[in-house]
Amino acid sequence: MNADLNPTPKADIQATLDCLRLAVSKTLERKRRLGQYSVQWNGNAPFAIGEDAPESLQLPQQSDHY
Repeated sequence: MNADLNPTPKADIQATLDCLRLAVSKTLERKRRLGQYSVQWNGNAPFAIGEDAPESLQLPQQSDHY
């Protein structure tokens, strides 16, 4: 059995997905310009981006030391 793991979505589904991606992109940009933080998902847990983000949701700072 050869199941296609990445099927091509139908045109109406792709249009809906594109619309949702654009709406999310615009909303995140608006929040960034207003100085508000946003909560996102990294695949394992939520994290917050922005200067006023709660410390409990901020990602640990990456060190430039190797």
